[in-house]
Amino acid sequence: MAVEAKKAVLGYMPEDTPPIGAMLSLGFQQVLTMFPATVLVAILTKFDIGVTLLASGIGTIIALLVTKRRIPMYYGSSFSYITVIITVMALYAPACFNDPTTKFCPEGVRLAQVGILATGVLEILIGLLIMWIGKSALDKVLPPIVTGSVAVVIGIALAGAALNMASANWLVAFVTLFFTVVFSVYLQGRGLLGMLPILLGAVVGYLISIPLGLVNFGAVAAAPWFAVPNITLPAFTDPRAFGVVFSIALIAIATVPESTAHLYQMSLYIDQLAKDLGRAPKEIKKLIGLNLVADGADDLVAGMLGGCAGTNYGENNSLMAITRNYSVPVLFTAAGIAILLAFIGKLAALVGTLPVAVTGGLAIYLFGVIGMQGIALLQSERVNLFDPKNLAIGATIMVLGIGGNLALKQTATGVPDGLFPFRIPFFFPEGIPAIVFAAIVGILLNVLFVVLPPSKFGVTERSNIEF
Repeated sequence: MAVEAKKAVLGYMPEDTPPIGAMLSLGFQQVLTMFPATVLVAILTKFDIGVTLLASGIGTIIALLVTKRRIPMYYGSSFSYITVIITVMALYAPACFNDPTTKFCPEGVRLAQVGILATGVLEILIGLLIMWIGKSALDKVLPPIVTGSVAVVIGIALAGAALNMASANWLVAFVTLFFTVVFSVYLQGRGLLGMLPILLGAVVGYLISIPLGLVNFGAVAAAPWFAVPNITLPAFTDPRAFGVVFSIALIAIATVPESTAHLYQMSLYIDQLAKDLGRAPKEIKKLIGLNLVADGADDLVAGMLGGCAGTNYGENNSLMAITRNYSVPVLFTAAGIAILLAFIGKLAALVGTLPVAVTGGLAIYLFGVIGMQGIALLQSERVNLFDPKNLAIGATIMVLGIGGNLALKQTATGVPDGLFPFRIPFFFPEGIPAIVFAAIVGILLNVLFVVLPPSKFGVTERSNIEF
């Protein structure tokens, strides 16, 4: 009986270099996957689109070099920082940020850059700390009940902003929302299309907006083909930057579990491909600390140039898993393409014509997903919500963060600003942003329970539900 020929296994390991044609097409596919969400963050926060693409490309290259090409990740704009960035922009550049016709607010961006740089430094320090003491020790200070609850707050606290944008045209917003949800559910496993529900939903909303007179192509016609991105320098000398540093950098605590989850996912798929190819496993899951250092390096690039705070993209990770392409040279190629796109003036102008209502429809879905991912983190880590300690931490974070962001108002004008009226000179002269205050209180509560565990007072820990 003839022995059946062994099937060829297609795929690229991190160290593999595909042929030039495959490398270009696979690289462009990576850019197409990250583009919608990365650009949407810039639109929502009024950062320059060209700079955001430029920072995405350069940041990815730097991060790949930091990990010595061992961790194949692509970096784009992070949604986790949107809440606090919007707070900063609305507080320190209100005239520009509240003007729907303005797409870029340099004054607010310069302040935010200082905070993004601080985020990069903090992530690097956390990464180095994990490399030194291990992740389990860090989890005592930042357990899943804290990071998961903060992630919920980050998403749900943005509900008001999403609905305000959607109110520009409810029909367009809900049509955009409907099709985005439909694409995200029914196109799963459909190759590249399955990776682009946000882009496809935006296209549908955009096409509907044109006959309604919501799209003006005049700016596209006037824009040059070649344009240098609006790079800005951080406002280090601005006294308001101290508060921005604490406000933005503190959000990094919610990105640690996200980045770790991405790394574990990638490690699983890469090692399976290695097994199929008859090669040794890479076990990149052991590089948690180094991965966070790379995250920080990416944010240092974004902070210096004026791009949005970044993160390694789950969408691109999923694309790599589907295509079995983990080639680092492909990611270098994708980064190069993103850098080139940053200098196409008409591209930024075209993206700028996206109606506010379309952005609002996308935001309803995306912001809600961020909140749900926080709940997913609590589930995956099997957080015991029968334990009064966890209930106290989670409940306090959520009410202070969500309620504070939506309900707290300036006493003089009555305009919601999401600031707790606890003014601290130099750091929070206007008050403490709700999400920051919620995270601080949650961390302090957790420290209390670590230093004075209830067991010392004869309290028996309640058992968790059986899974």
